[in-house]
Amino acid sequence: MVRKKLGQLEAEVLAVLAGAQGYLSTGELLDGLDGAPAYTTVNTVLFRLLDKKMVERSQRGRAFVYRLVVDESELVAERMFDHLRVASDPSSVLNQFVHGLSTSEEKALRALLNRREE
Repeated sequence: MVRKKLGQLEAEVLAVLAGAQGYLSTGELLDGLDGAPAYTTVNTVLFRLLDKKMVERSQRGRAFVYRLVVDESELVAERMFDHLRVASDPSSVLNQFVHGLSTSEEKALRALLNRREE
């Protein structure tokens, strides 16, 4: 299955759903999003994600609620790879990325790279 590239708002909606313990309504999603997008805009994004089979929908009372059905880490990694593939200098991009990591993120990355070498 070929996935279409995610837009910024789609990625933000997926991130909020990934952090949820269960299903969220559009209104609950709005509370977790920056920039206060319109309710109808978030609904449109949810319909697109539903079509892409990235979320599933259920009914809670009279409202629809949504939950993530894909692996968020895989989606984020895919976006990172997409950016690296089109960069004229991927090494510089990686350098900037590494220098922007927090101490705990850097330790986690080092541990992953060390495990890969074993």
